[in-house]
Amino acid sequence: MLRKKALYAIIFLGVMINSGLWAGDTAFFVDLGFSPDGKIYTFAQYGIESRTLRSWADLFIVDVPRNNFVSGGRLNFVHPSPIVTGQDGSGAVYRIIADNSALLSKYNISFLNQGQPLYIAVDNGVAEKGQGIEFRDFDLGTSYKANLIQYVEGSGTNLKSSFYINVEKTAQNGAKTAYTAGTPQLKRPLISSYKIVKVLTGPRGGAARQTNDSLIFVIETEHHGSEGIVIRYMVEALNLP
Repeated sequence: MLRKKALYAIIFLGVMINSGLWAGDTAFFVDLGFSPDGKIYTFAQYGIESRTLRSWADLFIVDVPRNNFVSGGRLNFVHPSPIVTGQDGSGAVYRIIADNSALLSKYNISFLNQGQPLYIAVDNGVAEKGQGIEFRDFDLGTSYKANLIQYVEGSGTNLKSSFYINVEKTAQNGAKTAYTAGTPQLKRPLISSYKIVKVLTGPRGGAARQTNDSLIFVIETEHHGSEGIVIRYMVEALNLP
């Protein structure tokens, strides 16, 4: 009897710990790669719903020059059953990829053609509220400064926000060029903050044009909802002619 009670206690503790890890419904970002010419970028995010413990995944296909989704490029999957102890929800990503393989093939997405990281946040993403980041592209000998500017208005269910990113590129010869990434006029409901957590550059070899580089800013967002704070991801694509 004591052994059974101990076993039940261990199982119960495992469930509680597993549930606690997912409290607030935190997403994980997945880089799914570019098309060979670098014009299309695909990423996913996945997690576990804190209330239902169902795994879910979103898949996004982005037109890099337009900095917008391709037609039908926003996809979602939610598993009908809750996870069991020990699962992390990543199976939802495999499912949404399998279900949309034809669409990914249409845009010639290669999972092996992932972005080259130029910046990865190691301090929970300080690039928010006017704080900037600096990073280099050693292949091209260029350096960058990026400053995320965000605006938040309202509170509660009326909370809205927007942001944009000022980018300064310094070429190997010292020439500087300024860019702006993002859509500051777009006010997103119930998002209270934005953080740059990663910057990627697109492919340059093969079908990709050497003179048309791009930067992909991976942005972590905090949503406020009935279940508390929800972490999600989005990207801003910036063409660098």
